[in-house]
Amino acid sequence: MTEDTVRIDGNALRLPGGLQVRFIRTLRLPETGTHALPPGLGEFPVRRVEDYGDRVPAEWRARGGVMLPVYLREAMWLSFAGTAEPAALQVGVGKVCAVSGKPWSSRLTRDPQNYVVLPRQPWLDGINSGKGTVRQFVAVPLGLGATVEGQVTGEEVWGGVQLQSFPLEAGELAAWREAERRRTEALSRMPQAPGGYGAAMPMMAAPPAPGAAPGAAPAGGAPRARSAPAMGLGVGGSMRQEVYRDDRPLKAWAKEPAGRVFVHLVTPPEWRRITGEAPPPSPVDRAAYTRAGLPWFDYYDQDAADLAPTDELGSVQPVGDWLGDDHEPWQQPSPHQVQPLGDAPGKPVGDGDW
Repeated sequence: MTEDTVRIDGNALRLPGGLQVRFIRTLRLPETGTHALPPGLGEFPVRRVEDYGDRVPAEWRARGGVMLPVYLREAMWLSFAGTAEPAALQVGVGKVCAVSGKPWSSRLTRDPQNYVVLPRQPWLDGINSGKGTVRQFVAVPLGLGATVEGQVTGEEVWGGVQLQSFPLEAGELAAWREAERRRTEALSRMPQAPGGYGAAMPMMAAPPAPGAAPGAAPAGGAPRARSAPAMGLGVGGSMRQEVYRDDRPLKAWAKEPAGRVFVHLVTPPEWRRITGEAPPPSPVDRAAYTRAGLPWFDYYDQDAADLAPTDELGSVQPVGDWLGDDHEPWQQPSPHQVQPLGDAPGKPVGDGDW
């Protein structure tokens, strides 16, 4: 039976069709220069909003979805996995498309393209802001004008992250499955050589930072809901990463989404108040990260075409313009650290009005 709801599986969001999205903590890059891809420092914990009904603001309950804790200026990237079947995934930051810079839409578009194509796009580290580069997702509070939403629309209303997935149209999907069946049969008849390459190495190269401890339930009964600090995503440093152009015609995709979810970003103190859990520790600093010799990554798909950035996203400025310079010294990784890459579900997550 095909799953037609959004669910949490561990700390991953599982959308209809088996598509899995994880939110990965990572090292924040300098806001100048262009860098390799930093690996992950563990997953952000994800919880359903509706499980904390009277502890979250009314607007969160109305929008439904899930929440996760982020520190001010903490960086993240999105990991995509879980399905071999093609899917088109829209990624919004404050209901601004992270691929096109256009307002959030319930439909796929191609001029400009407002989605990433899976499984070809293995991850997304930031907004599509340059030729062959993205600017890193970085958490900032609403109200300063530093978010992508604030810079593109002139307002900061929504915050958070929005996801919406589309499968192939029924006829296209049937044709794709038949082609895959024939390809698999052909491969099974070929002699198998020993060894060979495995799946591409994931970017989750480092374990979660030490120090996290399970939180106790709030004493004295559940706290009442109150207005929580609203968080959104701005941008940080630039890194080498392509956002791939779709090589299918737009009509190949379903006209209606299979599933969608609103991801609320919560400050660590609010996370503890709402859930009773300790938030993850603050990410490791850059010098310690480099001293540990953890790898960086350079991903390239020679068969895919990169999407050109739009004017809206190309002009988004880094959060340092609002929050001030980062005085923590940068430790450049050595060349040998950069590694080339490439060539059980819980309850349904409620959707709401957004």
